[in-house]
Amino acid sequence: MVLRDPRSPGAGMNRAAGIRQTHSIALRAALLAALIATAGACDKKQESVPQPRLVNVVRVSMDTTDGDVAYSGEVRARYETNLSFRVAGKIVARNVEVGSSARAGGVLARLDPEDQQLNTRSAQSQLEAAKSEFEQTRTELERYRDLLTKKFISQAEYDRRLNAFNVARARLEQAQAQLSVTKNQAGYTELVADHAGVVTAIQAEVGQVVTAGQTVMKLARTDEKEVVISIPENRLADLSAVGEITVTLWADPSKIYRGKVREVSPSADPVTRTYAARISMLDADASVSLGMTANVYLKELQRGATMLLPATALFQDGDKAAVWVVDPATSQVNLVPVEVGEYMEDKVAILSGLNPGDIVVRAGVHKLFAGEKVRMAGDGGAGSQAGKTAQ
Repeated sequence: MVLRDPRSPGAGMNRAAGIRQTHSIALRAALLAALIATAGACDKKQESVPQPRLVNVVRVSMDTTDGDVAYSGEVRARYETNLSFRVAGKIVARNVEVGSSARAGGVLARLDPEDQQLNTRSAQSQLEAAKSEFEQTRTELERYRDLLTKKFISQAEYDRRLNAFNVARARLEQAQAQLSVTKNQAGYTELVADHAGVVTAIQAEVGQVVTAGQTVMKLARTDEKEVVISIPENRLADLSAVGEITVTLWADPSKIYRGKVREVSPSADPVTRTYAARISMLDADASVSLGMTANVYLKELQRGATMLLPATALFQDGDKAAVWVVDPATSQVNLVPVEVGEYMEDKVAILSGLNPGDIVVRAGVHKLFAGEKVRMAGDGGAGSQAGKTAQ
C-alpha cells in the first residue's frame, strides 16, 4: 500500500475537484426546487380564478294569455234553512242526525208538550165559560126585547142588556181565538221539515231547554246545488267575459257539469280579501254530494298581452318581489324590483318593472349576488343547456 503525502500537489487538485462537484450538485438542486415552487405558484394562481356561474335564463316577451282558468270550491245547497221551534220548551226527542235525509212533513224533533196541553185545556175552559155567558145574555136580551115591546121597561134598560150581550159575544170570539192559538202552539212542539233535504248541522240536544226562534238544526235542500269559489278582485271581470263554465268533482274528474254564475258577493271577505261567487250546477246528478270539492273552469277567456315569467324567477327582496336581470354587455346580474300580477300554475304575470327583451335568471335566484358575472344558458344565452340552475 502506497501512502500519498497530503502536502503533495496531486492531492490538492483532487480535493478542489470534489468541492466543485458538490457545489454544482447543490446548485442544480436549488434551481430545481425553485422551478417546482414557481410551477406550483402558477397552478395555485390559475386555480384561484373561478369560472363564472352558469345560470339558466329566459328572455322577457309579451304573451297573449287566453284559455281556461280554474278555481277550487265547495259544493253547497242553494237553499239552507235554519230550523227552530216556534215556542219555548225542553227537547225530549230528536229523530235525525247530521247527514240524515228528511222528507217534507217529517218530524225532526219534539218538545215536552205538557205545558202546551195545559194551556189548551185552560183555553177550552175559558171558551166554555164564554159560551155560557153568551147564551145567558142572549136569552135575557130576547126577554127584554118582548118587555120593551109591551112598554114594561124603558129603552135605557134594554140598551144596557144589549151592551151586555155584545160584551158576552166579544168574549166568546176572544175565547175561540185564544183556543185556536193554544192549539197551534201545541202543534209547534213538533219540529217539522217544510221540504225534503239533508240535515247539515245540529245545534241542540235532547234535554236542552231552547227558546222560541233558537236554531236547533240546519236543513239543506238537495234539488239545487252550486259551487262556492273565491275570486280575487283583479279577476272579477272574468266572470262577465267568460264564454263557458264547466264544473268537475275531485271525486270523479271524468264527469263534466255545466255551470252558470248565479251570484257574486258585493263585498270582499275581510280576511282573504276575495269575493265569493256562487256557480250553479245546471245538470247536477245524485253523485254530487254536499261538501264535495269541485273545480270550476272559466273557458274561452281573452286577457290580452302580458309579460309572463316562471314562478321560480321571483326573488323576495324584503317585502317586495324582484328578479335578477343579466346585462348582456357585462354578463353581470342586477336585482330589479317588479310588480306581480296573477299567479298561474308555474308562471306569474309581471305588471311593471321589466321591458320586453330583458334577460332574467329563472332558477337558482337565491345563490346570486349583485354584480356577479355569470354565463348564460337557456332562452337568453348560447351556453350549455346542462346548466339548468345556478351552480
